[in-house]
Parts: sequence; structure tokens; C-alpha cells
Amino acid sequence: MTFYDDIYPFYPLQRTSFSFSGRLLTIILVFLVLAVSLLLILPGIRGRTRLFWLFRIITSLFIGVVLVVLNYTNSWAEARMTTNATYKSFSNAVINAEVGLHVGLYGINVTLRGNPIVQFNETIDYNEMFSWHSTIEEEYEKALEKGLPNPILYIVEKFTLSSPCGLIYQYRHSGRFASATLWTAFCCWMLTNILFSMPVILYAGYMMMTTAAFIFFSMVSFSTIMNVPHCVFSIGTDSFVTEYSQSFWLALATGVLCTIIGILVVTFNFLMPEKMKAAFSVGVDSCEDEEDSCGEGYLNSVFMDGSMILPLTTKTTAVSQSHRPQRHQ
Repeated sequence: MTFYDDIYPFYPLQRTSFSFSGRLLTIILVFLVLAVSLLLILPGIRGRTRLFWLFRIITSLFIGVVLVVLNYTNSWAEARMTTNATYKSFSNAVINAEVGLHVGLYGINVTLRGNPIVQFNETIDYNEMFSWHSTIEEEYEKALEKGLPNPILYIVEKFTLSSPCGLIYQYRHSGRFASATLWTAFCCWMLTNILFSMPVILYAGYMMMTTAAFIFFSMVSFSTIMNVPHCVFSIGTDSFVTEYSQSFWLALATGVLCTIIGILVVTFNFLMPEKMKAAFSVGVDSCEDEEDSCGEGYLNSVFMDGSMILPLTTKTTAVSQSHRPQRHQ
């Protein structure tokens, strides 16, 4: 603690690098708990059906967690480079560092890592998150007040409303539409799981292909940022532009997986509908319940033979009465 703490521009160095989103960790833990809970029922399933249910649970939860996680990742588009750049304003210090830009659907993540990390008696390892829920100007002003390095401020400035590049309009609107279609795909995924538990497997296959369609729509929405003139980021003597990254390709792989599953379900439902119902355990319990509801019964052998034995006394009495002589008065 010194006398110039909290006095501009000598703010205390109290920053925490953005390493992993707590929201992503929460989502992953929720789906892991759900997966463990569903896998506990596998010992009660007999035969080859156990392997089918294992594959079904893992695949379904994988699709669901991907659809949710893609909304909060910062790796839809990325750019990296190693360059020599001015470290901070009002300073002639030049550092050699790796600069990275990571674009998500709700904001950007800018990284700066020194090479080596410790230069000028300071650890150069920054990982800053900037969101555009409202306006990014407020976060940019806070970054100026904290005295972040020049490469980070330069990249963030490109996403402000006053920047001639207009990146904020391209990325923010594309990200919002992509996020909306991903949430729609998530709703279709939940409806698909409900339909798979009902004797309407054909519609479950159609809904799975609908899920894939909305995933592709989200990719098309985000891809619109590539159809406009690129804004070149020049830091020092080098420059870079953004390219598709892990989240984009993960969305593509998930969409292809949903398409394949949907086509297989629809095809097999037309070729072998009864086997499909048996595999998904639909339409079987009702038949068993009907058989169980009949219960045990006892048959009367007399009615089964179709004959009836009358008592002899009745016949004898009837004959004796018919041959009895009548008295004449």
C-alpha cells in the first residue's frame, strides 16, 4: 500500500485473469450429474438393450450439453499472433508477446501473454473478457482506467460504436441471432427426447433433423460476419484477421450427428417399425399390461364339452307320470 494508490493512473494491480467461465463449469456439472443419474438405471436393463440405452443416454446428453455450452464459449472465431508492441501508454517499453482475440456470441476475450512472461519486473499474462450485452463503451472506459496494455485497448477499441470498422454491429447482431437459433435447437432436442419415449418414433426422427437444421441456421447466422470486408488488426509490425475456431466446428459436427441420427431413425422406422418400437421400449408395456389384466381363470369342463347330464330321478319321474293310468270318474 503506497501513497499513490487509487490515484489515476497509479491504480493498484488487483486483476484476476479470465481463465474459465464459471457458467460453463456449472452447465457441465449439471449435465454430468444428470448423466450419472441416468446411468444408474443401466444395471436394471437386461441383454443387449443395455448397450443401446448406454449409447442413447451418452449421445443425447452430449448433444444437449453442446447446444447449451456453445452459447457461452468464446471460441467461435479466433486470431493469434506474436509481435513486438508498446506495452502501455506514456511508456517507450516494447515487449514481445502473443496477442489473441477470441470471439463468442455474447462478447470477446482478449489475451496477452509475454514471451517470456516476466518482462520489466512485471508478469505479462492478461486474459480480459468484454461483453456487449448493452454497450461495450463502458467496459472500454473501465479498461482505460485500469491501465490495461496497449494491445488489449487497441483491439477492444475496434469493437466500440465509434470505431470506423463497425465490428460491434456485425458481431453483436450475428451473435444474437446465432444464440436464438441455438436455444431453439435446444428446445427441439428436449422435444425429441420426449417423443422417443412415446410410440411416435417417426416424429422423433423428424424432430431430430429439425434440431440439426436450427444448428446449421446458427452457423449461417454467425458466418455472415465473414461476408463483410474484414477489419485488419495491426499491432506493431504485424496484423491478423479472425477465422473460424473450435466452437464453430463443434457446432458443425453436432449438426451432422443430429442429421445422421434423424435419417437413421426415419429409415429404420419405415423398414422395421416393430423392431424400432422394441428397441426404444415403446408399445411393449401396454401389451404386457393387457395380458396381466386378464388374470387366472377356471374353466367348466361341462360347458366345454357341450353336453349336460340331467338327473335320472327327474327323467324317471317324468316318464312315470306320463304312463300313469288316469282314473275315470
